[in-house]
Parts: sequence; structure tokens; C-alpha cells
Amino acid sequence: MLHTLHQAPQALGQKGTRWTLQTFLAANDWLALHTLPGMSQLLQCLKIHWKCARLHVHSPDPDYVAKLHTIRISVLPLGIDWEQEIFLFQDELTFYRHPSLFFAYEAAGNCQPRAELGYKGNYAWRVAAALNAWTGQVTYTQGKCFDIPHMVAFYQKVAETYQTAQVIKMAQDNWPVHFHPDVLAALQSQEWHWPLHVPANWPTEASPGARRLNLSIQIFPLPTYASWTNPAEKLWRLTKQEVLHLHRFGDDWPGLKRAVTDYLDQFATGSTDLLRYVGLRDPTELYRSLFPEEVVMPRLRCYFFKVHKPGLHPHFARMWADRLRGLFAEQRAQVGAPGTDRFPVALVP
Repeated sequence: MLHTLHQAPQALGQKGTRWTLQTFLAANDWLALHTLPGMSQLLQCLKIHWKCARLHVHSPDPDYVAKLHTIRISVLPLGIDWEQEIFLFQDELTFYRHPSLFFAYEAAGNCQPRAELGYKGNYAWRVAAALNAWTGQVTYTQGKCFDIPHMVAFYQKVAETYQTAQVIKMAQDNWPVHFHPDVLAALQSQEWHWPLHVPANWPTEASPGARRLNLSIQIFPLPTYASWTNPAEKLWRLTKQEVLHLHRFGDDWPGLKRAVTDYLDQFATGSTDLLRYVGLRDPTELYRSLFPEEVVMPRLRCYFFKVHKPGLHPHFARMWADRLRGLFAEQRAQVGAPGTDRFPVALVP
């Protein structure tokens, strides 16, 4: 029955875009039912109800699984020097002067929580952020818009944040500006394993005035139309819940921007609570449902503590790092993983 419901009525010779009792009865003559009330009672017994639909999109990317597998293997902390290699999830957010509507407590009855709009226009503001997949550190910048110069300046800020890193791997969505030749000119040479989605009228080479900064950032494109694969999206959801929904800055546009700044500043040195919220407290669970058959090893959580705990003496940080690297190497050897190659290993119980 559900298999029939999940198909278009036209596929079974029925009219309309939605199933009705009449079309469902006609398409399932094998049920030997002859009345609409009888069909209604059968659906109720099967717990199939008339429900409101929700918006949905399925990623059309043919490389969906391959892209996520590459990102997953890069995020897994196997044989990595955390001071030399960084993995970030990057995204942008647009927020507005008018508060967004959401649930809140109010007296029972016809009263509803109010979102006070103020008396000025609904201005927009943009935020770009990069979330460290291992520490929860957030590097961000804000502006009225994000064009090519602003994007390059943001990449510079990321590179300055991780000055000691030799490689900064960054997963991001397929917003065309990310792949503009003048933006890529500021980065190290990139290796693209999948086609890029950019406007056909864009140039293929950087302009003479493009800034060639050789920033140590490697781009990992996420699947197209698949925002749920980017943990940074949950950072924005948390920001909306804590700052933007039903906010009281109706006519205080600078105050709203300061509130967003103050909120993001708390993640400047990392946060295990944020990692837990976005689903990265245990990186081995990232996209786990897509790759349940990967080779497994015991889970190790203590690497979050080893160098990122505030006040930890550098000597002990290095000691923990060396011990963990040795333990990872032993475990990789047990499953036959080469010491330098990426190997699809998941750290699970």
C-alpha cells in the first residue's frame, strides 16, 4: 500500500497529482473493495492517514557518496598531526533585522508570542564561518555581502588562525563564488576529482588583478543541494535558536549584529558542547549510515583532551600526542592499513 502511495498517480493510470480515496480505490482493484468508506476504514487500520506534506529535495549529485566518503576519511583522526593538518566545515549565513518566527511560551488560548518588527526596513547581513571538525573552534567574518574580495579576505583570516598548519582542508557547498578563478588564485593549487558547478559565462583563468597568496587551503566540495551533509549548518541553527528567533532588536540593527558577534566569539577557542551539537563529538559517526561496513577499531575520545584542554602544559600535550600517534599506528598495522595512506577505517565500539 505504501509502495503505491509513494508513486505518482499517473504512473498507475490515475488522474491528479495526489492520491485520493477514489483514485486509490481504482488503482487497487485487487482489494475487492467497492466503497470509499470501506477504503477509508482500511487505510485507518493500516495507520495510513491524510497528512500535510513537507518540502523536500533530493541531492541530484551523481558523486554524492564518493564526495562524502572522501570527507569522512579526511575527518577521521588517523595518524594525523593536529598541529600540521586541520579540517574545517565552512558555510555562510544571511540574517535579517526582522526577527524570525519560532515557538515560545505564551498563555493558552488565542494569544500567540509576538515577533516585534520595528519601524525600519528588513536589512540583511552576511556571516561566513569555518568550523574546526576536531576542536569546535569557529573562525568567522561578517559583512553586508560576500563577493570575491570578501571571500579572499575570509580565507586569509582562516589561514592566519591556523598559521602552523601545513594543510587546511575545507569542506564547503557549491556556491559558485567558492570556485571563481579569482578566489582560487589566492589558494594553493587544487586537485578536482569531480566537476565544478559554475556559470558558463565565467572565465576559466584568474584575472591579472587577482591576489595570488598561496594560502594552504584545500577545498573539498560537498554534494550539490545537500545542506544536511554540512555540520556547519547546525551552527547556524543554534545561532538562530539562541539569538535570532523572536529577538528584541527590532530597531537596534547594530545591537543585533553585536549579539551575533558575541555569540560566535564564545567558540573562538573551541567547544566540545558545540561539537556534540553539530554531530562531531565523535568524528567516526560522520556519515556513518552510508558506510556501515568499514573496518572498525576501538573508539578513542581522549584526543580532544590532549592538546586543546585549557591550561594543559605543552610538555604533557606533546606527550599525549606522541602516545596517541603511536597507538593509532599500532591499530592501523593490525588492520593492514599503510602508515601513510588514507584507509577507510571507522573508530567505533
